[in-house]
Parts: sequence; C-alpha cells; structure tokens
Amino acid sequence: MIRRLTFALLVTALPLLALLGVAVTVTAPARPAAAAGQSTPAYWLAASDGGIFSFGGAQFYGSTGSMRLNKPVVGMAATPDGNGYWLVASDGGVFAYGDAGFYGSTGSIRLNKPIIGLVPTADGHGYWLFASDGGVFAFGDAKFYGSAASDGLAYPVTAAAPGYLGGGYWLVDANGQVFDYGDAQNEGQPVFAPGGYRITGMASTQNFGGYWLASANGNVADFGDAASYGSMFGTTLDAPVIGMATDADATGYWLQGADGGIFTFGSAVFYGSMGGHRLNAPMVGIAAT
Repeated sequence: MIRRLTFALLVTALPLLALLGVAVTVTAPARPAAAAGQSTPAYWLAASDGGIFSFGGAQFYGSTGSMRLNKPVVGMAATPDGNGYWLVASDGGVFAYGDAGFYGSTGSIRLNKPIIGLVPTADGHGYWLFASDGGVFAFGDAKFYGSAASDGLAYPVTAAAPGYLGGGYWLVDANGQVFDYGDAQNEGQPVFAPGGYRITGMASTQNFGGYWLASANGNVADFGDAASYGSMFGTTLDAPVIGMATDADATGYWLQGADGGIFTFGSAVFYGSMGGHRLNAPMVGIAAT
C-alpha cells in the first residue's frame, strides 16, 4: 500500500521551470549497500531556492537557502558514499557540500538553453551537466560521449541517468524520447503515456540494463530489466511529480512532488516529506544516500 505522509517542519525552500511547468531531477550513479563510513539509507529534498531538507539518516551539509542566487536551483545529486551532495542551478552554477568536490561549472558561460540537472560519475570525482536542448558538459573525470544539442529537438530534455560505471548516459525529453550515449543502451521508450507524457524523472537499474521514466502525472514506465513497482497514475495529486530516485539496490523508488510530497514504491522506505506544508519555493530534486 502506498502512503503519503507529512510531518511538521518550518520550510525555507522560484518558480518551476517555465518551459514545462515542472522542475526535474536526475539520479546519482552509485547505489552501493551501506558500509563502514557510509550514511544510513535516507534522502534529501531540494527546493528551487537551494533549501535542503534531510530525512532519515541523511545529514545536512549546507544549502543556498540564505543566498541570493543568480538563477534557481533545478536539481541535486548525492556523492557515492552519501556523505555529501551537489546542487545545480539553471545557469549551470554548481554548489558542493560535504565530501562533494567542485570540478567546474557553466555559471560563467552563456548557455543556449538552461541546465536541467547534474549526474555524478561512479567515483564522485566528476559530473555531467545536462541542458534542456540536449547539451552535455563534462567536468572532473566525467567523459564526454556525445549530446543532442545540434539535433534540433522538438521537446526539451528533462532528465538523465548514468550508464555502467559512468561509461555513458541516457537523456530523455519531455515526450519520452530516449537518447543513449557511450555504453548506455537504448532499452525503449513509451509509445503511449496515459494523460500525456511530460517526463520529469529518470533512474537507471542496479546493473544499468534498464531504466524508469516518471511523468508529471505520477505515471512510471519501465524498460529493459527495470521492474514495475507501481505509480501514482490515476490518483489526484496536489502537485505534479518532478523527479524520482531509487533506493540502495534499485528494488524500489521514490517519486517527489513539487509540493514536497513523497510516494514510495517497491522496497523504498518512507522517511518523511514536506507535503502539506507551506513552502517558500517549490521542490525541484530528490537524492538518496
């Protein structure tokens, strides 16, 4: 049974991306089991002003909630050991906290289209930034495998996920078209999405042989070796789903609403949410330890 719960917190959490009416999130590549020095299972939620909310065993390492940003935060990603995280803004500004390293940004570059998310490499010593036109920017030990920036896409790219050991990546646009680069194999894409597509989230499986696509209406489509754990399709939502993240062994996932609501599926555990509370800024990302 899927539950949606809330608890009281004061929130300091910019409008959602005007392009879609929703914000997007991408997921980190590493999902190891908890070990010595690693954090306990949990997740963070990020707001468009850079406010961070920690749940379960997730530790708070800092935020941009009290800073005046040039552009809104559009997503976050956790480090492989779960002891830090990155925030990324729509201009490609990157903010690193905890053991997350800063390897560069596009904050000083004039972009053709806004950045929609950040995906770290397998060892956390680099990351990719993805733009809504399919542009890809690699920093640190992240390798460039190609982009869709020159393809003249009919729909904006809204989410991304890493391939095996960071040897490639997938991009997906709002209409569900999947673009694969490097060792990331195209395992399919939806031919029909109930209520329309508006893809807002993507996550890869444990062995990177498949992926899930989440839609703003709560629908989840699975491809390759991705198992079907359920969705919120058919349920009236208070706010659109804006992203997803998988648990440690990718046998479950969380969906995140723009209002901070969290929906759990499979083995993903509910640790809390911001749903039902007045937010200063909408939620734009979820990252799991």
